Amino acid sequence: MNDTPRPEADAVRERYARRAAADWRYHRLNPSALWPAQERERAIARLLRERGWIDLTERRLIEVGCGAGGNLIEMLRFGFLPQHLRGLELLEARQAQARANLPAAVDVTLGDALQADVAPASQDVVLQSTVFSSLLDDAFQQRLADAMWRWVKPGGGVLWYDFTIDNPRNPDVRGVPLERVRALFPHGALQTRRVTLAPPIARAVTRVHPALYTLFNLLPPLRTHVLAWIAKPR
Repeated sequence: MNDTPRPEADAVRERYARRAAADWRYHRLNPSALWPAQERERAIARLLRERGWIDLTERRLIEVGCGAGGNLIEMLRFGFLPQHLRGLELLEARQAQARANLPAAVDVTLGDALQADVAPASQDVVLQSTVFSSLLDDAFQQRLADAMWRWVKPGGGVLWYDFTIDNPRNPDVRGVPLERVRALFPHGALQTRRVTLAPPIARAVTRVHPALYTLFNLLPPLRTHVLAWIAKPR
């Protein structure tokens, strides 16, 4: 019997393979997915404005776990230039989707982010969206966080979006509370905003009427995710 633990990257591939390829719960035509996506987009826009980053044409951004490219498409709409965007994706099928969805000038790299060729202090923004909640190995989480921090320019930051509490129905993920985020980036200055109505509640209320998402989301205890800017000092 081989007791050698599998590399975390291989374990992540297996976890994602168990998920449905096209899950209606996350489809943009589903109000319970569309409303939180729009909420998060507005929150990111506000965060960028607060930085004074109105003209983004010279800013560089890399996303860890870019999936099919949806977040990078949002960044293009904000004003980032394609040649200044890069996505790192572990799964070949998702990387192929991103390559098909994004302009050719966007670099979409397949493979383990820890092996990616990214120059230190080369990025204004390093983005991760619900990646760390899929990493169940603490040491791997820390190595990835350390790599991301190296890539950030002084004056830039890590743009973080993830959920904070465990999902008892899904053993393939775990929440990443703010205390853990602070431990992963001990030298960063955190600005946080709690967002996203708990998905089970969002699905239930939007079946009645989509506008109920906004109403229930007024209650902070019902929000399960954090949008954070982790600033790197100049």
